[in-house]
Amino acid sequence: MSKLLIIGAGGHGKVVADAAMSMKRWEAVAFLDDRYRELDGSLPWPVVGNLELDVKNNKEYTDFVVAIGEGSKRLEILDRYISQGFNAPVLIQTGAWVSPSARLGAGSVVLAQAAVNATAQIGRGCIINTAATVDHDCRIGNGVHICPGAHLGGEVTVGDLSWIGIGASVIQQIKIGEGVTIGAGSVVLSDVKDNLTVGGTPARVIQHDV
Repeated sequence: MSKLLIIGAGGHGKVVADAAMSMKRWEAVAFLDDRYRELDGSLPWPVVGNLELDVKNNKEYTDFVVAIGEGSKRLEILDRYISQGFNAPVLIQTGAWVSPSARLGAGSVVLAQAAVNATAQIGRGCIINTAATVDHDCRIGNGVHICPGAHLGGEVTVGDLSWIGIGASVIQQIKIGEGVTIGAGSVVLSDVKDNLTVGGTPARVIQHDV
């Protein structure tokens, strides 16, 4: 069995570590974090260095996952480590459901009690967080975060780097653009253009993010 590097030792990183260990695919996990000197020994898992791990001298780790909340940073680190020869598996925590016909991109994470249904497509470096649901035929871009308890109806499209807040609901066939933020608890009943923040029931524009 190999070992897994988790990039980012914050709260989300702890959840990802639990998810990884539930899969029984890796014999151990360890973190990389730029705060490693102050963090090592304070977590149940070792923090072995900063984000500039020298791949040429690495003999222990072949797999990694990026556990950083900011989507653009997550994708940048994901691409950098892949280019250095690391493998970015998909993590599916025990207790989550992913349809055999769904497709998930490199480095995406599906956490406990989440569901990804038939023929859904999830991009690279996405987070399908605790108890979130992505229904049939959804198309989710790269670096998207579907927060805990958020629900997407069938055939919803979500653009790159968008954030669907905790407990939000999106009805079927809605198109959400790139760089969108959906506020917690919102109910989305109509399409949302790029780079908008929306919230409420029904969701309305709160601000333009460009």
